[in-house]
Parts: sequence; structure tokens; C-alpha cells
Amino acid sequence: MDWRVFLTIFGSVFIAELGDKTQLATMLFASDKEVSKYTVFLAASAALVVAAAFGVLAGSLVSEYISERYLHYVAGVGFIGIGIFTLYHA
Repeated sequence: MDWRVFLTIFGSVFIAELGDKTQLATMLFASDKEVSKYTVFLAASAALVVAAAFGVLAGSLVSEYISERYLHYVAGVGFIGIGIFTLYHA
């Protein structure tokens, strides 16, 4: 395993998820005193693992047909577009 790649991906995803609606929803579920915190943790973790698996699968399928270079461009333009949209509506 390439630890540099692992830590880069971990750090990127971790920072992206902080304060995200997923984390806020998980905090809301965990605030219910009648719900086991272990159940909330396991369910939220499983959901993130499945979502990540879809991302890996989609990325590997798309990369079969589109160059990695163009995927980086599309992702960059997409993030910039989302940022502009967010700033416009703020």
C-alpha cells in the first residue's frame, strides 16, 4: 500500500466531510437519547463505505473511457462551478 496516497485521500475526504450535511445528519441521529450511539456509528460508517465503493466503481468505469487528465479538468471545473454557485447564493 502506498501510504502517501492513502494519507492524501484520507485527509482530503476527512476535511471535505467535516461540517458536511452527512456529519450534521449523523450528529442529529446521535442526539436522540433513545438510539444507541453504536448503531448510529455503525450505520453511518457503513453508508460512507458503500458511498465510497460507488465512487471507486464509478471512477474506475469512467476512467476506461475518458482520460484521467480530462477527468481532472472536469472535476476542477465542477468544483469551481459549485463554489461560484455557493458564493452567488450566500
